[in-house]
Amino acid sequence: MADYRFERECRTPYSEVYTIIEDGERIGRLDLHFTISVVYATLCVPERLTTDAIQSLIEVIDDELVMSSDVARDDFVVTVFQGREAGVYSDEEMEEDEDMGDIRL
Repeated sequence: MADYRFERECRTPYSEVYTIIEDGERIGRLDLHFTISVVYATLCVPERLTTDAIQSLIEVIDDELVMSSDVARDDFVVTVFQGREAGVYSDEEMEEDEDMGDIRL
């Protein structure tokens, strides 16, 4: 089984966002949203992950992040997206690019 690590990017009272690390390499992103009885997740992973690897990752997420939270859940619903990262954009980064005269699209 792969050795996954989760680095929290942000947290609100009802959600959390994690970067997923496998063997020192960033391989995905996870958004968790907690409701009264259901936990919803959006899981973004690379195309190279197999269905079995995704299922294994979901089990680790459930065990390490969902079940360890203070929310009692009746269901855990995961939507999975596979693909490649196109970039990360932020207002701060865009302002720096404009100041330098280089706007990336």
